[in-house]
Amino acid sequence: MTSAKYRPRLVDGPIAALLKGPAAIVVEGCRACGKTTTALQFAASAVRLDRDVKARVLGLSNPDALLDGPVPRLIDEWQLVPEVWNAVRGRVDDDAVPGAYILTGSATPLDDQTRHTGAGRFIRVSMRPMSLAESGHSSGKVGLLGLWQSNELDASLDRASLHEVANWCVKGGWPALQSETIDYAFEANRSYLQAVASSDIVTVDGVRRDPMKVNALIQAVGRNTATYVTNRVLQTDSENFGAMVDVKTVASYLDALERIWILTPQLAWSGHLRSATPARQASKRHLADPSLAAAAMGAMPSDLMGDHHVFGQVFESLVFRDLSSYAEANSMSVRAFQDAGNKEIDAVIVKGADWAGVETKLSAMPDVLDAAAANLLALANRMTSRPRFLAIVTADGTTYTRPDGVHVISVAQLGA
Repeated sequence: MTSAKYRPRLVDGPIAALLKGPAAIVVEGCRACGKTTTALQFAASAVRLDRDVKARVLGLSNPDALLDGPVPRLIDEWQLVPEVWNAVRGRVDDDAVPGAYILTGSATPLDDQTRHTGAGRFIRVSMRPMSLAESGHSSGKVGLLGLWQSNELDASLDRASLHEVANWCVKGGWPALQSETIDYAFEANRSYLQAVASSDIVTVDGVRRDPMKVNALIQAVGRNTATYVTNRVLQTDSENFGAMVDVKTVASYLDALERIWILTPQLAWSGHLRSATPARQASKRHLADPSLAAAAMGAMPSDLMGDHHVFGQVFESLVFRDLSSYAEANSMSVRAFQDAGNKEIDAVIVKGADWAGVETKLSAMPDVLDAAAANLLALANRMTSRPRFLAIVTADGTTYTRPDGVHVISVAQLGA
């Protein structure tokens, strides 16, 4: 049952719908993004493996014992007792009871011979830190689904200030920090990254990694957030942050950070180019929340306001986080596009063969918007299929449609 203090999340609807079927639900995402709180709104009973040592010990010897209790039964941080995966799979096969199990996990263990893939028995639901619409900073008036269906929006003079957006970037979408001060949130996010480097990353596979090297790599990723950064560049930047990391180690650590949902790749979109020149296949890299990039760089709101290049990168990560949440709520995904001549679209929203292009800009100055719109239109004209819509999401602008058909959308009005 939903708590009176619970702030609704975009995954609430999908989880409620999936609980009507027999498959177990696996809610995945980085630590502290709100998985447990959300899952508890639907659970009739729960076992919290991150808190209950006795339950973990019991589960390691008898994983089936963790499944006993009223359903839906929540098994929180299931990866701490990996054998429970097969136990749940067996129950789903044997009983086929609708909505019986919800698993949450902050890490994806390496597959092994003892754990079945779970195809058909588990349905995965991804969670991210709160989008601006979920935290209440965006009105959500411009819904992604509505824009996708009609390519129309209502103009609005409502807007955010750059200082407000800088605060949102530094505080982040962490549910527990929404009522805290910026100073507290900044220190909490720095502590979060330290915990990732020293302990969280071990939960993936039990491998002890050098915290100094992990921390240096995270700083390097934060510095290069929302860019097509190569492993070689990350290696060099890691050395600048005080740790010698070889390229193979960089690749291994990046994989581990993805498995604990701290690193989020923005996969490439191949596009439908009319020319024979292929689009680049490299991914952009983002940390799970823009606040982690800011914390990795030691950037407070005033620092972002003083360096619009860095601010622009962090803002693009914020828009990617929010667009990803809104897109996933509508069975879409968010990709990145760059051609061989380095012309790019910051975010490409994809569903089947359909697509939409989105640029992100801090400033809503006419010359900035003109250049962004011209880039979107030029790339769209090179595609074999027309976009559902083209838009520029701005930090401090209003919402309207330009004469050329490109929408300008305030990030404080964007929603699902």
